[in-house]
Amino acid sequence: MTKTLKLFHVEYLPKELEPGIFYVSKEFKVAGHLCPCGCGNKIITPLGRMEWKFSENNGEATLYPSIGNWQLPCRSHYWIRKGKIKWSYSWSDERIEKGRKVEEEKRKQYYDRLQAKNKKK
Repeated sequence: MTKTLKLFHVEYLPKELEPGIFYVSKEFKVAGHLCPCGCGNKIITPLGRMEWKFSENNGEATLYPSIGNWQLPCRSHYWIRKGKIKWSYSWSDERIEKGRKVEEEKRKQYYDRLQAKNKKK
């Protein structure tokens, strides 16, 4: 069964998140929802150039890249596409570590380029 998330724009994320709602604060560049596996954990995703990218089409949310809740006991892994949860495959501990290193290196390169650009000004 495909789960759906209803998009709800907010200024601040609420303290208590409701199941089936995908909250987005454009002002604070953050999104939040409850883990779709049903474990009840809050999933907070920062939005931005080096974080998750949010888009909206006809009131349906898309988030890129996938969400891997590797630090949670459920270890759920899924995509949010056009307001629907698309389940993905599990990652091994080795794959998770490799993915974290790749993301860390991407951030480092981005901020190094940004710093070099600002020094030229």
